[in-house]
Amino acid sequence: MDVRRRPPMRSVRQSSTTSAGEPPVKHLKPSDALPLPLYLTNGIFFALFFSVAYFLLHRWREKIRTSTPLHVLTLSEIAAIVSMLASVIYLLGFFGVDFVQSLVTRPSGDVWDEDSRPGPCAAAIDCCPPPKVADVAPVTVFSSEEEEEMIRSVVAGSVPSYLLESKLGDCKRAAAIRREALQRTTGRSLAGLPLDGFDYEAILGQCCEMPVGYVQIPVGIAGPLLLDGREYWVPMATTEGCLVASTNRGCKAIFTCGGASSMVLRDRMTRAPVVRFPTASRAADLKLFVEDPINFDTLAVVFNRSSRFARLQGIHCAIAGKNLYMRFGCSTGDAMGMNMVSKGVQNVLDFLQTDFPDMDVIGISGNFCSDKKPAAVNWIEGRGKSVVCEAIIGDEVVRKVLKTSVAALVELNMLKNLTGSAVAGALGGFNAHASNIVSAVYIATGQDPAQNVESSHCITMMEAVNDGKDLHISVTMPSIEVGTVGGGTQLASQSACLNLLGVKGASKESPGSNSRLLATIVAGSVLAGELSLMSAIAAGQLVKSHLKYNRSSRDVSKIAS
Repeated sequence: MDVRRRPPMRSVRQSSTTSAGEPPVKHLKPSDALPLPLYLTNGIFFALFFSVAYFLLHRWREKIRTSTPLHVLTLSEIAAIVSMLASVIYLLGFFGVDFVQSLVTRPSGDVWDEDSRPGPCAAAIDCCPPPKVADVAPVTVFSSEEEEEMIRSVVAGSVPSYLLESKLGDCKRAAAIRREALQRTTGRSLAGLPLDGFDYEAILGQCCEMPVGYVQIPVGIAGPLLLDGREYWVPMATTEGCLVASTNRGCKAIFTCGGASSMVLRDRMTRAPVVRFPTASRAADLKLFVEDPINFDTLAVVFNRSSRFARLQGIHCAIAGKNLYMRFGCSTGDAMGMNMVSKGVQNVLDFLQTDFPDMDVIGISGNFCSDKKPAAVNWIEGRGKSVVCEAIIGDEVVRKVLKTSVAALVELNMLKNLTGSAVAGALGGFNAHASNIVSAVYIATGQDPAQNVESSHCITMMEAVNDGKDLHISVTMPSIEVGTVGGGTQLASQSACLNLLGVKGASKESPGSNSRLLATIVAGSVLAGELSLMSAIAAGQLVKSHLKYNRSSRDVSKIAS
């Protein structure tokens, strides 16, 4: 291509020859319109592009550090963005610069010679005007000005944060605006908290209010856990190193020895309202009425109206002065059942108000349930699913897989889990680390993590059998509170973990069987975790294992900076 300066192109077609005596006129190219040599023009736009890109990256880095919104622009930043767009447009047409020039220099009436079409460098670009694109239906989106105004309103308090979803009709956008308002209010960045990649519609009105993001917890797999003749791969969501590896070793030992067996002893969710009477004798009258077998069928009919799955099993009462606590127990199908039993209790209270008009309902829950608190009533009477799980581990497996001996495990269990816990005054804590496994499985499968408190009630027993050669190990857990429908079980990640275990959703053939199976899997996983941890302690491997698997090798000082 000729890079010398050329005179401006005429607005009329030029012939290849002129009148006699005049030299032929050379055909003009679009690049001839450049006022500078082409190599110099290219150099200018390359330099402009990289310098503007560096400037913008530097400015955006400063904004991120100071938590300044990226879309709030200064005059210099606007000029830089315009310059970048101009340089990008030019550079995109680097091999077809004639096309770019034609848009700038060609008047509306100009016509090109057939011989003066773009040269080889521009052959890939069609100089003809692009075909008209069909109109696309507009998508309703909030402009940045509208979002900025909403953020200011939330920060000022004129728009309550909890109303964003209803006002915007877009749960993700509501979370983004709430998040930005929070950052401006606190002056703290939430850059490490993910916002994208989550279905905020799924949690609206049932799992979490006023979301600003979600926390990522890694999920590991322990298994196969051979339980009652079936193999299960157990998902565990945790940030504690060694936990999944240790549970996996316990699963291996159990699998090698033929598996574990389990039994569900009770399936009963509870709720205990507290009511008050003018006198203690009136409270005693209601206690006698409620606990009389003659009245149970009537109360059961009233209670069971709350759900097709709720079935009242019994009522246990306790009196404190003129206050009466009635602990209702019922089956709840495949749901964990707290809401279900609460509805049934409310039906019964409304019914009793007719015969006991002086009854004052103080609260639907009087802590005699007892929910999310360590309580002897749960340890003794049970709550949710009461499960016992056992296995016999051969001497060879104890030595080769667990690296210890049967005698050492039996002695350690007696002095640690039984005697040590008694010395500590433990309530339901006669185990090594049942809550570790329960919490990890609960988080992975969408259970209520707070119910780990009573669900981790566990007594671990170890005994030498078969003339002292083999180990009998068992865990008894009286209050495992789980469900496979409702709450967090419907979220995509948690639902996938339930599906992995084969207990996703409600059982159509036998209502309640999925949740009971999940409870036995929890107990079986605890059995594996107890076996492995106790073996590590007996063999003196605990500290060494944690130093190997539970210590990060990353340079924390670099992360902090």
